[in-house]
Amino acid sequence: MKIATKSLDFPGVQIHSNLSTAKLVEASLARGEGVLAANGALCCDTGERTGRSPNDKFVEDTPGVHDAIDWSSVNRPISPENFAKIEALATDYLGKKEELFRFDGFAGADERYRLNVSFVTEEAWHSLFVSRMFIRGADPDNFDPDWTIINACNLVIEDYENYGLNSGVCVIQSMEQKKVVICGTQYAGENKKSIFYAMNFDMTEVDVFPMHCSANVDKDDPTNAALFFGLSGTGKTTLSADPNRPLIGDDEHGWSADGVFNFEGGCYAKCIKLSKEGEPQIWDAIKFGAVLENVVLDEDTRMPNYDDGSKTENTRAAYPVDFIPDAVIPSICSHPKNVIFLTADAFGVLPPVSKLTPEQAMYYFINGYTSKLAGTEAGITEPQPNFSPCFGGPFLPRKPMDYAHWLEKRVKEQNANVWLLNTGWTGGPYGTGVRFSLKWTRAFVTAILDGSLAESEYAQHPIFGLHIPTTAPNVPSEVLNPRQTWADASAYDVVATELANKFKANDQKHDMTDAVRAAGPTVV
Repeated sequence: MKIATKSLDFPGVQIHSNLSTAKLVEASLARGEGVLAANGALCCDTGERTGRSPNDKFVEDTPGVHDAIDWSSVNRPISPENFAKIEALATDYLGKKEELFRFDGFAGADERYRLNVSFVTEEAWHSLFVSRMFIRGADPDNFDPDWTIINACNLVIEDYENYGLNSGVCVIQSMEQKKVVICGTQYAGENKKSIFYAMNFDMTEVDVFPMHCSANVDKDDPTNAALFFGLSGTGKTTLSADPNRPLIGDDEHGWSADGVFNFEGGCYAKCIKLSKEGEPQIWDAIKFGAVLENVVLDEDTRMPNYDDGSKTENTRAAYPVDFIPDAVIPSICSHPKNVIFLTADAFGVLPPVSKLTPEQAMYYFINGYTSKLAGTEAGITEPQPNFSPCFGGPFLPRKPMDYAHWLEKRVKEQNANVWLLNTGWTGGPYGTGVRFSLKWTRAFVTAILDGSLAESEYAQHPIFGLHIPTTAPNVPSEVLNPRQTWADASAYDVVATELANKFKANDQKHDMTDAVRAAGPTVV
């Protein structure tokens, strides 16, 4: 069901459609929405909301989609009546503006599956942002959107209780109307993730497995593609930006019967602690045409200070994928030979790398484990496990097992290897141990992708059952077994058992088969 183009009309309002990058930057500066950093990027603040607002996300509950949605704290229902009232508030608010900005583009590099997406925003920099994130080249005079996003970012709904909301901020999405309304938050990532949520619903109906992952491919072997699944901060963007492996995309992809394709036309990289030495491709991509969110600039030089997290640790850079040298355009590749799950284990328990059986692949995909660190959220004073189904729980409208079965199907069809790569801590938990060096992590990835790690001998972890290589190229053998890196091995056993129990408690939330559940940790 497509939304008529006229639904984006606002009589009497000047609508700037698909402006060039230079024009959008010029408009953003003229409207006081941002400043130019010394590297040429447009630097913008998102105000109070410096990340997504998960408690304010709602899905229209209609008979046509009710049984398809996994209703939960992630997928909160909103009535059609309240959806319509909020949409009317937003469109009335935007209809009183002197000017609005519209971007028409595409989600999906594979033209057989792509969706037409239209964004109407009140801020020029949001239009610039979505032009970074999605595929450009649409003709606005001959364009019929599949999905429409109406962004009234400065409209805070004061009497929000009357609309069934939790605050004056909302992101409401209708799977039947193919429409999103955003109110009260300037965080640009809400635009991007609304479309990912849409793709996670729509793509499964056309035989495509939607995935929260990055992807790249060997520059000399187009059959050697790889996927990197992981939650924010685990290294998806960093590890897929490899000068020896052209980038397909850094965050959201589909896996069809023919191969993998990027949902987006851009990258949205975390840039806290970014350095030219550690991540040169991302560093160089932040130039004119890129957007920086909540990055602190030096008052005198206007140079970005990527080490300054005073506004938020969730500082971001948005740029087109073709800002990465040798990125594959269009962003399509073959079936992956290797699938890598990334986790940042702050407890220092999991091995740095392990090879998964098919049942373990299902188990660790459904659990989607990483750690939250002290200070990243209010009230967190020590590391806590974070389980996000399929490494993308907030973006899954359907039940996690639906997506897990898609993983199982595609991996078996292509006989792909699946790995668990820990980018977290070793020698003890956060605060005692140290984080695995990026150099070692890249060495593991290289050995996975060139096939050498698959040839190693393996030992099985006594609690988690993971298959740990006994040797790995360019990595000291003593770091491969996590128990051996702790000064007190018995202390390791205690913490490992505690984490295993957390896994077992979490897996009870999901309707796994006995074989998949048995592939998890064993606790006596």
